[in-house]
Amino acid sequence: MATDYDAPRKTDDDTESLDALKERVPDKNSGSVDFDDADGEYESSGSDLSDVELEVVVLPPQENEFTCVQCFLVKNHSQLDHMEAFGGVCRECAA
Repeated sequence: MATDYDAPRKTDDDTESLDALKERVPDKNSGSVDFDDADGEYESSGSDLSDVELEVVVLPPQENEFTCVQCFLVKNHSQLDHMEAFGGVCRECAA
């Protein structure tokens, strides 16, 4: 069965008045605000990592590696598809 997606989608249920819609929406100025989450702090057991120092060893590019100029990932030379003016392109990006 073919469906005409350009046809108007109004049904009899869509004819609800604007006043009826306003009655269903809660008033923003009603004063019922939950201030429990307003302190801005999030606490979870075991999530305090403020005293942990992370150390990462960054290795320079190895002789058998290249950085793809399209995806900027470091790949092994076995993944090199072709060279361009700015550098190598990996097989995944060339596909």
